[in-house]
Amino acid sequence: MEGMQAYGAGKAGGAFDPVTFLQQPQTILRIVSWLFSIVIFGCIANEGYINRPDEVEEYCIFNRNQNACNYGVFMGSMAFLCCVAFLALDVYFPQISSVKDRKKAVLADIGISAFWSFMWFVGFCFLANQWQVTKQEDNPLREGGDAARAAITFSFFSIFTWAGQSFLAFQRYKLGADSALFSHEYTDPSQDAAGAPYTSFGGNDLESPGSGGGQANSDGAFDGSGGYQRQDY
Repeated sequence: MEGMQAYGAGKAGGAFDPVTFLQQPQTILRIVSWLFSIVIFGCIANEGYINRPDEVEEYCIFNRNQNACNYGVFMGSMAFLCCVAFLALDVYFPQISSVKDRKKAVLADIGISAFWSFMWFVGFCFLANQWQVTKQEDNPLREGGDAARAAITFSFFSIFTWAGQSFLAFQRYKLGADSALFSHEYTDPSQDAAGAPYTSFGGNDLESPGSGGGQANSDGAFDGSGGYQRQDY
């Protein structure tokens, strides 16, 4: 039964193996995406705002466009939280006993991962474009250039890590559930004993220890055909 799985995980109630969990491709991609989001957020938040020597107020390093920095910070922070949420779901996923709930979780993984891949594509194009049109006189000291390029680079890499997560989730969805082990109404085995229906025994299956005339006697009982017989004294 070890080969029987539903949406990439075995039967509910199994022991959690951290080594096996960390070796799974989807776990590796989630951790890599998590690290990329930290780099992007950190680069823009720490070194993404600069000013000219004669200015006090700081502006976004990407063409002095505040929206570019806000987009990168927002995407980095939200991707960080999303990766943590999916890692927690992956840990809990083998304990989900309902196949319907597992299917919903896998479908959510496909959709959300594909959405993040698209958003990182938009972010990469946006940041790269704003960096390309940035004027040198806006940053004469060339501060934060490495951080800006790092944010653009890891935004590009994040497109493929999230797309890979969506692809692996789709592969799990195609696997589906093994009907030999799971059913759509599968519940936890500990709850089966309490909810098991009782089997009733029909009285027609029992016969009297006689020669088989019990059935005939029961058929003729109380039919009223004999009536009342008068006895003469």
